[in-house]
Amino acid sequence: MVKSAPSPIATRKPSKVEGIKENSNFLREPVATEILQDTTHFTENAVQLLKYHGSYQQDNRDNRTKGQEKDYQFMLRTKNPGGLVPPQLYLALDKIADEYGNHTLRATTRQGFQLHGILKKNLKSAIATIVNNLGSTLGACGDINRNVMAPPAPFKNRPEYQYAWEYAQNIADLLTAQTGAYYEIWLDGEKAISAEEAPEVKAARQRNGNGTIIHDNEEPIYGTYYMPRKFKICVTVPGDNSIDLYSQDLTLVVITNKKKQLEGFNIFAGGGLGRTHGKEETFARLADPIGYVAKDDVYDIVKAIVATQRDYGDRTDRRHARLKYLINDWGLDKFRTQVEEYFGKSIEAFKPLPEFKFHDFLGWNEQGDGKLFLGISIDNGRIKDEGSFQLKTALREIVEQFNLPIRLTPNHNLIFYDIEPDSKQAIQDILSRHGIVDDPSQIEPLVRYAMACPALPTCGLAITESERAIPGILERVRALLDKVGLQKEHFVVRMTGCPNGCARPYLAELGFVGSAPESYQLWLGGSPNQTRLAQPYIEKLHHNDLETFLEPIFVYFKKSRKSKEKFGDFCDRVGFDAIREFAASYEPQTANGANKSRHRVNLKEEVYGKLKEVAESQGKPMTQLVTEALEAYFQNLS
Repeated sequence: MVKSAPSPIATRKPSKVEGIKENSNFLREPVATEILQDTTHFTENAVQLLKYHGSYQQDNRDNRTKGQEKDYQFMLRTKNPGGLVPPQLYLALDKIADEYGNHTLRATTRQGFQLHGILKKNLKSAIATIVNNLGSTLGACGDINRNVMAPPAPFKNRPEYQYAWEYAQNIADLLTAQTGAYYEIWLDGEKAISAEEAPEVKAARQRNGNGTIIHDNEEPIYGTYYMPRKFKICVTVPGDNSIDLYSQDLTLVVITNKKKQLEGFNIFAGGGLGRTHGKEETFARLADPIGYVAKDDVYDIVKAIVATQRDYGDRTDRRHARLKYLINDWGLDKFRTQVEEYFGKSIEAFKPLPEFKFHDFLGWNEQGDGKLFLGISIDNGRIKDEGSFQLKTALREIVEQFNLPIRLTPNHNLIFYDIEPDSKQAIQDILSRHGIVDDPSQIEPLVRYAMACPALPTCGLAITESERAIPGILERVRALLDKVGLQKEHFVVRMTGCPNGCARPYLAELGFVGSAPESYQLWLGGSPNQTRLAQPYIEKLHHNDLETFLEPIFVYFKKSRKSKEKFGDFCDRVGFDAIREFAASYEPQTANGANKSRHRVNLKEEVYGKLKEVAESQGKPMTQLVTEALEAYFQNLS
């Protein structure tokens, strides 16, 4: 993939959003004024600022009527460092979903919750309820540090996991917006009771280092303009890639000594998955190892990396504004040198790490202190009641009866923990009564490891379906695998309705990325443990052509794989040229094993090129276009 260099930043004007931030009085206006107006929606400037408060203005496209106003509604996103949801907060969210939302909760791939369908007139009450029940939406969206992720497993006998939780929370506190706008607008100036920040976090926020702080500013770390784009951080432990560490702007890996005492952190930086179709200067990128810092320096190194992106990130082109582009343009050496200037000392050499593996922590597990935790699989993160499947009711009953804390997982699942062993049977009874499976071995593996973004009808960026489409897609992939003799095979499938990559499809073994109505760009070759990028295999695949297109690939995998080789590893090893060569000469098998003839027609090069161009512009397979054209031609003959 060609990655063309952008034009020099110094010659370009800041983007429009930069001006909106500058004139907002630290995220206050025009949101503070417009929330008081009896309207169904906000103006464009307010919409841009509303994101920092944790909300996106949306339009339910299913309810559009020509000539009438859009069906305006709002999505609220919570910020839960490390995925922590106290029982009080969960019950409040469950109630908000029914009173103000669409009666569902959506666990996100960044360990928060989203509520959909909230009307503007109810937005203030919903946010106030969240804050008054130990939650927050501040900084869940916008050009700011987003939710800080951490492995959700509550292992009480593995201190490294406790350190990951502690520092995820502390770094989230360090980088929380300091503006009073949030509490002024949504709680009439009353700051809710919340956990006290660690003293070292407060001290670090004010410590200047070598230019990391902007003095005499309401936002000492962010300044008037906040960040050039969103900034994503995670804290994990050696070997645990439940948080897709390579997809983050900044990853910290806990390093302990032989006594399991915290010594410091390995640092990765520069990951990011958002891209734009047809813009090769935008691309998915894996984070690079940067170095190591001692635990006493962790807040200063976080500030130094944030300040480098704050001061040198591209504010003229929002498609080129993430940290990954700064590192890609500068190179690691220049980036590290600038970070060290802000840091005030050299970054130490990277510590050796074991291979990272993916874990989902589903099912019943010992947490190491005599208590249990339970990971519950949630299809596409959607907590709902539908027919005999009553997940929303079951979770509410468990929280009400047992007062259990929750950790949301990076695969949009949920973990109850601190469960007394004698409560296990009662919890299982509740789940069983409401049609919920608590044994992960009973879940179809393709479903268990899949992810999809919400997409249509509410996401304004969605080109095509994702959450509503993936159940059917997975069923068809399963049937196809069974057909070609791969009954026991499964792999990581991820789907998004646009190229922004919210469900991280570029790290999947099989990734579907919305590219046109009912069509997807197909990515192959990611690692089963999400440690390697997939690559684009075809630009537009109409969902009707799924079986025809994938069958030769799966057959080639079956015939040529190494012992126990996974699908993503196979595609990466053999390469796309070999896969395409096999597919071109593949003769499909019928049910009785006979070859099904394939009709081939040769086309002139210029005709083929034009056909391909028109097919891509219309989002249709070339076969469909040819068939339609010939049918019309034969009709005219008669």
